[in-house]
Amino acid sequence: MTVKEYFNQAYQLDARINSKIEQVSRLHELATKATSTLSDMPGSATRNIHRMEDTIIKIIDLENEINKEIDRLVDLKTEMTRIIGSVQNIEYQRLLELRYLCFRSWKQIADEMGYSKQHIFRLHNDALEKVDIPGITD
Repeated sequence: MTVKEYFNQAYQLDARINSKIEQVSRLHELATKATSTLSDMPGSATRNIHRMEDTIIKIIDLENEINKEIDRLVDLKTEMTRIIGSVQNIEYQRLLELRYLCFRSWKQIADEMGYSKQHIFRLHNDALEKVDIPGITD
């Protein structure tokens, strides 16, 4: 694993969390849809009478997964903050924080720091060389 791959873990984990939150939202929508058919015919014998219960269980399981991943993300960002803080150059720290903790795009970072994207790329490469994570090389 490289330093860049280590830092990108937070972005990937954040994206997974957001995807699962969207899934929970859709499951909530499905669970709250109340459709009934009025008929004097008896219901199907094979009908799943526990469908609402199954949906609620799926929602709870997914919410538990989300909570665990949020805990992992918080722990990872805490560790990343410590690692970035150990870089001596303040400008490098700011760039790394904007990119890997705030998930800003290269254009946003360039605009915020007042540099061209090309210069930001050079600074980024220099910053990554200054990061020391035990057991990880670049």
